[in-house]
Amino acid sequence: MNFGFIGAFILFTIIISYNIKKQARRGKKEEKDFWARESQANSVRRKSLDGLRYIRIPLEQFPTHLLNDNTDVLECIETLETLTPQKIVNLTGWSNTDLKLEYGTANITVLSEYDQNYTLLVRTLQKWADNLISAGYEKEAAVIMEFAVSTNTDVSNTYYRLADYWISQGESFRVERLIRTAEGLRSSNRNTIVRHLKEICGQS
Repeated sequence: MNFGFIGAFILFTIIISYNIKKQARRGKKEEKDFWARESQANSVRRKSLDGLRYIRIPLEQFPTHLLNDNTDVLECIETLETLTPQKIVNLTGWSNTDLKLEYGTANITVLSEYDQNYTLLVRTLQKWADNLISAGYEKEAAVIMEFAVSTNTDVSNTYYRLADYWISQGESFRVERLIRTAEGLRSSNRNTIVRHLKEICGQS
């Protein structure tokens, strides 16, 4: 009988059992903490939204005169025209519980609308920029992408394609600014974006 093997197997089983119980305890604690925060959030009264960073779309600065025969571009412009009078706020990385704690339960619906407007905005901007790049209008596309970055978008292609453009123009030093912006994002995409930008720059 191989007592060494049996001993190792028993030890392995004990370790696995310990880790499973540890994960279960952690999961219960996280669930308990979540519901405690949720209960607290649901009791927060409505707060003023005046301090939010509302985003204005500078459509007059964008190349709306280009590719007017392109249905995708026209659709992007029409979408932005529809969004322009609406309230837009970047709330990426904020959970509903976070928002209720910060601004009150009564504001959750309107805040969700603001955030949905933002998601549509940055996706539309990159779609427009992609079409311009494909047609050879990299400079004009950069204007659109720079605006998107100024709003702290987490659309990864916006950072990558803007970085590629600046490098092609001999302005690779500007990618450092992109990295700093990406490092400040609340998004789950943050680390991936930062890592890729550093790879583009040749950083470790």
